[in-house]
Amino acid sequence: MAAPREAEAVAEQPVPLKRSHKKKAAKVDESELLTVPDGWKEPAFTREDNPKGLLEESSFATLFPKYREAYLKECWPLVQKALSEHYVNATLDLIEGSMTVTTTKKTFDPYAIIRARDLIKLLARSVPFEQALELLTNCYIMVQGNTVSALGPFSGLKEVRKVVLDTMKNIHPIYNIKTLMIKRELSKDPELRSQSWERFLPKFKRKNLKKRKEPKKKNVKKEYTPFPPPQPESQIDKELASGEYFLKESQKKRKQVEEIKAKQADAIKKRQEERNKAFIPPKEKPVVKAKKASTEKKIDIEAIKEKVKNAKKKKLGALPVEEVKLKIAADEKKKKKKK
Repeated sequence: MAAPREAEAVAEQPVPLKRSHKKKAAKVDESELLTVPDGWKEPAFTREDNPKGLLEESSFATLFPKYREAYLKECWPLVQKALSEHYVNATLDLIEGSMTVTTTKKTFDPYAIIRARDLIKLLARSVPFEQALELLTNCYIMVQGNTVSALGPFSGLKEVRKVVLDTMKNIHPIYNIKTLMIKRELSKDPELRSQSWERFLPKFKRKNLKKRKEPKKKNVKKEYTPFPPPQPESQIDKELASGEYFLKESQKKRKQVEEIKAKQADAIKKRQEERNKAFIPPKEKPVVKAKKASTEKKIDIEAIKEKVKNAKKKKLGALPVEEVKLKIAADEKKKKKKK
């Protein structure tokens, strides 16, 4: 009788312990599944995984704005080359303004067409080709309407979703992509994992003006009055005030004709004045009169006369009169001595 009692005691004790261990193990496993282990890479999908290929052809198309046409023309050969590696065809229709991707008979990866679709959607939303390709290869991002799903080495699904949602809100994705790339590099360093990364992340300032642009025409609110506005006068009231109501029809018509003639005469007069403007000469600028020489300084006539006399007496290079007389007398004496 002791053996069955011992067996019953042993059977009763371990059962609750096993259940508690299973619950704890389940909790640990769920938390571990949410984190990506270091150095993990998704195994590549090869032709051996799907040797028969796809049964039907799939295609996706998306429209792009007119200002993206020039850029897409330049980078389209690179897009075709990148998609041809996965056996996906890409066509650019500039007339309709659309991009189309389709599978071929050689396509074996069923997810390749989804990545191609997301690539053309990012290109249509002003994302450069190099960044869109890197985002797809590193994040495995899927864009469909306003829903996004992603996996990869970046910090999480929320940040990757933010890139695409901000792009849909006309915010350029380069700002968010740059932060994600910096976070990916920082995650490789084991020392920085436990530290905050705010000092390494760039801070972009928005240039949106806080003040709202004021309209050119401002509607000024009138002061509130409890009384209703006065009713406008009817045509009959106006005719009664002017006395036209009591006129005959012939008199009314005559008055209307006179008013029309008066308006026509005014219009003809204005038109004639505009035509005559071409014949009116422009106003000339007044001629500036030359200032008369100032006669305030008095001329000394006597001093000028003396200067003229001295000039006559003294010629340039000539001897004075007294020296000439002495020279003539000396010459005459020499002649007498010779005789």
